[in-house]
Amino acid sequence: MISQPQLSGSDKLIRGFIISWILGCIFYLLQYAIRSSPAVMINELSDAFTMSPFEVSAILGSYYYTYALLSLLAGVAYDRYGAKYPIAIGAGILCAGCLIFSGSGVIEGYSGRMLQGAGSAFSFTGCVYLASHGFRAKYIATAIGVTQCMGMLGGSSGQFLVGPMIEAGFPVHLFWVIIGSACGVICLMLLLTTPKEPKTSNGLTATYIIGSYKIVFTNPQTYLSWLISGLLFVPTTVFAMTWAISFLVHDRGVDRHAAVLISAMVPLGWVIGCPLMGYISDRIGRRKPVLIAGCVMMILCFGQLIFYPLLIPAFLSMLIFGIASGVAMIPYTIIKEANPDKVKGSATGGINFITFGVTSFLGPVFSFYFGKTLNSATDAEQHFRSAGFFILAIISLALILSFVIRETGKGRDQKSV
Repeated sequence: MISQPQLSGSDKLIRGFIISWILGCIFYLLQYAIRSSPAVMINELSDAFTMSPFEVSAILGSYYYTYALLSLLAGVAYDRYGAKYPIAIGAGILCAGCLIFSGSGVIEGYSGRMLQGAGSAFSFTGCVYLASHGFRAKYIATAIGVTQCMGMLGGSSGQFLVGPMIEAGFPVHLFWVIIGSACGVICLMLLLTTPKEPKTSNGLTATYIIGSYKIVFTNPQTYLSWLISGLLFVPTTVFAMTWAISFLVHDRGVDRHAAVLISAMVPLGWVIGCPLMGYISDRIGRRKPVLIAGCVMMILCFGQLIFYPLLIPAFLSMLIFGIASGVAMIPYTIIKEANPDKVKGSATGGINFITFGVTSFLGPVFSFYFGKTLNSATDAEQHFRSAGFFILAIISLALILSFVIRETGKGRDQKSV
């Protein structure tokens, strides 16, 4: 009888990190579904909370405030304690947020949505931490891309699958109870499977937090990575996953079912684009060419939707747009490569903070100037184009910054870029 080869201690640890990374990806998928699904139930939430759709959007937007703030704490927590407890606690908080949000009061709406944002802040940072401990460095961009792929699969499902369910009369409160329970199951599985690591010291002190972020903040590449990623997330989080359905229905006269399909193409495109862009970047050993090409393609696709809507079907142009949007994850790889190993969790938490800080700032700006006038605009087509110009300006700024950021890939020239 042939004996099975025994895994060494380090091999078992690596396998544990990979299994936990897979579960973390499911956690990330769920949180993205939780983030995007309210876009297909704004009217139902408006009835449940007895508020106008514009007021409901304020509740939904509160998610990004707690997500951004807790991202800073999450990053340091992973550097300090490892992944076992922080990622499980995050999933548990997300579970509680969903269950509270299933209520029908304004207080439940705000508190539940803010808890959802707080718990979600531990998902992606945790996945990146687990991937960096389970995979070799040359596969990190691909692993990060696959992670975001799972997130966008959840984002697409949150609209493409949940939308028809809500239209068919599925109770909104029951949806939140079910998805919250799923988060609770993932919380327990993560707690049981994630390897335990020795913490670096006795506590999460202010000195340690400040020291970690001092290293990150004194690196100029950090700010460029943060801004580029934050700007490239706006078309997805602010437009595609929040307002696109309403804009297509009111301004373009698109059937609601078709509008749900079109808007869902963007996160579905991310499912393809995130691992694809990460793989191409790893393959050529460079980050900037992929980042710049993706920004250019995003501008072309969104410009076509605005100015030449009949040239290519909207669902196809938005799918290509979503694939190109996968380059928004490249700055996450850049920031890891541009900072020391001991603060990689803090660097990832920081980029999440800025990314969704940008969303938290620009989301209300978009809502005030374009969302608020959705039902009162006298020229619907011009209203749609004005909103589109706003999104194009955001992507163009990200493109400009992409030329400035330093190349960190292993295939970069010896000469500084």
